[in-house]
Amino acid sequence: MTKEDLGHLIIASTDSLYRISKSILRNETDCEDAVSEAIVKSFDKINTLQHASYAKTWLVRILINECYRIYRQKQFAPSNDFTFKENLSDEADYSELYHAMMQLDDKYRIPVELYYIEGYKIHEITDILNRSEGTIKSQLARGRQQLRKYLESEAAQ
Repeated sequence: MTKEDLGHLIIASTDSLYRISKSILRNETDCEDAVSEAIVKSFDKINTLQHASYAKTWLVRILINECYRIYRQKQFAPSNDFTFKENLSDEADYSELYHAMMQLDDKYRIPVELYYIEGYKIHEITDILNRSEGTIKSQLARGRQQLRKYLESEAAQ
């Protein structure tokens, strides 16, 4: 894959990359930083891409790694006092489904985002997240279950 081809892929994937970073980081500025850094790293490491057919999966994997680097750097670990609920007022324009998705644990939210929102196949998600197919399937099922519970409880209120 040439750098020009990678540039075209990045342009075509910008919205998708942002949504994926948003499912991990939540903060607009951090998402933009993660996408920017992932783009820079992908151009720097284009020679590590072995098959052009896996370019988008490879790019998403770089983005996810960058998101987790920023996440660790900001110390948004569960032991920190940061919670999504404290920041809902900043995100009042987002849909009810988005808020429900943000209630999911990362281990469920990211596979759900990749499968249902971004349209990746299960075998592609296994490559991106470096997890087994069975794990991805069970995380999707549990994520759907948690979403259903959350949305039903919100509807009852």
